[in-house]
Amino acid sequence: MKTTKLKKIIRPLGVIVVIGFILVVLIDSFIMPSYVQRGKTTTVPDVVGLPIGEAKKKLLDIGLEPKEAEYKTDKRYKIGTVIVQNPNAESKVKYGRGIYLTISGGEELVDVPNLRGKSIREAAFNLERCALKLGSISYEPSEDIFPNTIIRQEIQPNKKVTSGSQIGIIVSQGRSTDMRLVPDVSSKTLTEAKKVLTDRGFRIGKTTYQINLDLLPNTILEQYPHAGVLMQLGTVIDLIVAQKTEMKTK
Repeated sequence: MKTTKLKKIIRPLGVIVVIGFILVVLIDSFIMPSYVQRGKTTTVPDVVGLPIGEAKKKLLDIGLEPKEAEYKTDKRYKIGTVIVQNPNAESKVKYGRGIYLTISGGEELVDVPNLRGKSIREAAFNLERCALKLGSISYEPSEDIFPNTIIRQEIQPNKKVTSGSQIGIIVSQGRSTDMRLVPDVSSKTLTEAKKVLTDRGFRIGKTTYQINLDLLPNTILEQYPHAGVLMQLGTVIDLIVAQKTEMKTK
């Protein structure tokens, strides 16, 4: 009987002791520090450039509350890194203040457009609109695709790449016997340019003289079509030639 009564008394006392211990821990660890720090201020640390986990820990350790504000693309910082904080570092704030963190989502990714069937100029324009660049240009014969038209591209359409990436293209040169690249005759003399062009199967078109005091007379300044363009054999190439004094046209 005595043992049973003793157990009935000890059990409630044990529960009370445990509850009391928990209350002491809560008061000592959370309630008292909060009460003591109420109204006091602290300095916001600089967490820009830190991984989000490390930034949160640094803020929590000094009594501040990290809050994820938003994610933004930013090629300067790795994914998951803090790029902006509000309030800024060195600001004086009260303990418990929320610090809003903007986090890097990495570099912006864009979809590669479909360039097949387009001209080189159209491809360059479409790529520029997508924040991409025209890369290498190579030619190959084709019986089906019209000359100077894109047959395929090195990176397939709709694939995601980082902004600013270069996209190489393969262009039809038509039937190999009918097409040739226009040679570069800039800086050559008129006589040399005519020989190079005719030897490659092109014809000389209009020759326009333009005053230029830096180059010797009869030096080629520009050509149309430009060098590197794939053209039909027999295409007429117009030339602009340096002249010291007056301008005239043949």
